[in-house]
Amino acid sequence: MNRRQRIESFLVGLGMLLCCCVMVLNATVGYYLAAIIISVSMLSFGVRLLVYYQTMARHMVGGKAMLFLGILVLNFSAFIISLVNTPMLFLLLYLLLFHGFSGAISVLRAKEARSFSAASWVLSLLMGIANLGVALGAVFAALFLRSLEILGYLYFAGMLCSALVRMASAFRRTEIVYIQ
Repeated sequence: MNRRQRIESFLVGLGMLLCCCVMVLNATVGYYLAAIIISVSMLSFGVRLLVYYQTMARHMVGGKAMLFLGILVLNFSAFIISLVNTPMLFLLLYLLLFHGFSGAISVLRAKEARSFSAASWVLSLLMGIANLGVALGAVFAALFLRSLEILGYLYFAGMLCSALVRMASAFRRTEIVYIQ
């Protein structure tokens, strides 16, 4: 990570902690705030992917994947924005499934990092398992316990864990890989 990425990662983690504080004080506003933050970040990522496709990726092998990924991310962003006016249960389930998907990606990244003998695979694996556990707990709470309050606590725990790991990774040393 370069200096800008470290500062950005720390500030995003700090924003997530602020969102957690808002969730504790006023749960409904906190969930809507989290949905808006995720939607805006996905919107900006989708636009960046489309700009990258237009400027460079269309001339590269496999560049159309950037176009399709940008369109997909923009669609998910619009979907999250549309969930703001639905009942809280659907918004929370979607946000928790978002955590589950990110946990699955973290586990797959950890598996790849382990095959390259990188030291960071343990943290990535633990974060992935924690996110998957939060998502599975949310599905269990929604289907069997039918408790919106437990869903909120699970989402709070997942966001708090993600924020702390994001802030801690901003201070982690960057490994230099030499190619021989």
